Amino acid sequence: MLIQPGPNPEIVVNAVKAAFPNLVVIEEEPESKALFIRRRAKKLGWMQALGQLATMIVSKYGKRFTGKRSAEILETFGADPSPDPAIRRVAVPSANSPAFLAAIAEIRPAALLLVSTRMLKAETLAAIPCPVLNLHAGINPQYRGLQGGYWSRVRSDEANFGTTIHLVDAGVDTGGVLHQLRIEPSKRDTMHTYPLLQTAAATGLVVQALDEAVTGNLKPLKIAAPSRQWYHPPIWTWLWNGVTRGIW
Repeated sequence: MLIQPGPNPEIVVNAVKAAFPNLVVIEEEPESKALFIRRRAKKLGWMQALGQLATMIVSKYGKRFTGKRSAEILETFGADPSPDPAIRRVAVPSANSPAFLAAIAEIRPAALLLVSTRMLKAETLAAIPCPVLNLHAGINPQYRGLQGGYWSRVRSDEANFGTTIHLVDAGVDTGGVLHQLRIEPSKRDTMHTYPLLQTAAATGLVVQALDEAVTGNLKPLKIAAPSRQWYHPPIWTWLWNGVTRGIW
C-alpha cells in the first residue's frame, strides 16, 4: 500500500493486513499546503484556491466537534485507525520520487493500493509492474476528485453517496471501476465525517479487489454516467449550503 499518514489510511492498512499478512506500507510525506494552493490557483484562479483553503482550515478545526459521530462510525464497521507497529513501513518523500520506485523494485508487490496519496505521474505509473488500485471517497465517474460525498448531497444525489475502488490510470479517478459501495449518510454526518464513513464501510470491498488483483481476476466495469471532477468547496459555498440546507 501507498499512503499518507492519517487515521483513514490506517483503517485500510489494518483491514488489508488481516487478509494479507505480508503487507508492506510505503508512506509518502504530505504535500505542503503552499504548493497545493499554488497548483490549485494555476488551475482555478486565486479566489477559488484561497476559498478552498479557507474551507480546509475550517474543516480541520471542525473535526474536534465530531468525535462522537466518528467513534460511532468506527464501532459500526469494526474499523481500527491505530497504526500497527508490526507492519513493515518504508518512508519516501513522494510517490513520484526515485525512492518510491526503488522501494517498489525491492518489494516487488503483486498489487499496489493507493489511499489518500498525491497523483502518480504518468512516468511513475508506467514504471510500476503490477496492478495499481485506488480507494476513492466518491462514486465514479460522477464524483471524481475531492469531497465526492459532500457534492453528492449538495446535488440532491444521495443515491450516489459512496466509495469506488478503481484501477489507476494517468487521469484523475478515471481508471476502470472495480467495485462500488453506496451508503446512506446519517443526518449527523458532515464534511468532517464523510470520508471516514466512506472509508470504514468499504474495507471489505478493498480486500476483495486486492484478492482479485493478486490472482489475476480483475474485471473492470463499464459505467455509462456523466463524468466530472470536483474540488473542495470554497468557504462561501460551504457556508451557504450549511446555513440554507443543513449540508455541512
